[in-house]
Amino acid sequence: VEDTFRLNAFKYVNAKELPLDMRSITDRAAQTLIFLYLSSHTPPGLGMTMSYLFREPATIDYPFEKEERCIACKLCEAVCPAQAITIEAETRADGSRRTTRYDIDMTKCIYCGFCQEACPVDAIVEVNKKLLNNGDQWKLEIAANIQADYLYR
Repeated sequence: VEDTFRLNAFKYVNAKELPLDMRSITDRAAQTLIFLYLSSHTPPGLGMTMSYLFREPATIDYPFEKEERCIACKLCEAVCPAQAITIEAETRADGSRRTTRYDIDMTKCIYCGFCQEACPVDAIVEVNKKLLNNGDQWKLEIAANIQADYLYR
């Protein structure tokens, strides 16, 4: 009998009375749910963010047009799968074509490199000077690829 009495003899020292109205109960439940959700989902999300922070950039080169070399053949415009290239041309006095407007919409471009491959006068080349700065680490590899494709151009 004495052991039973000791179990029930504990007294809360700093116990505060929690209000039992419906608004207070739902507020405490919502706070608990938000805390549990954030504590279980935030660390994995931050871990994923940190893992991408230290990876190499995915994009290597971006198209760059040399408008003065363009002969307005519109092969790059025709071969672009994203339809990101717009060319407007007019005829010169000597009968050749001249480019009046050459535009690559970078929001549509998928950086596939087809435009560079299609251009017969190398008026469009891919450079790594836009958007991502990954230095010249791929320069030798790109030069080797261009040299290997030289016979097929």
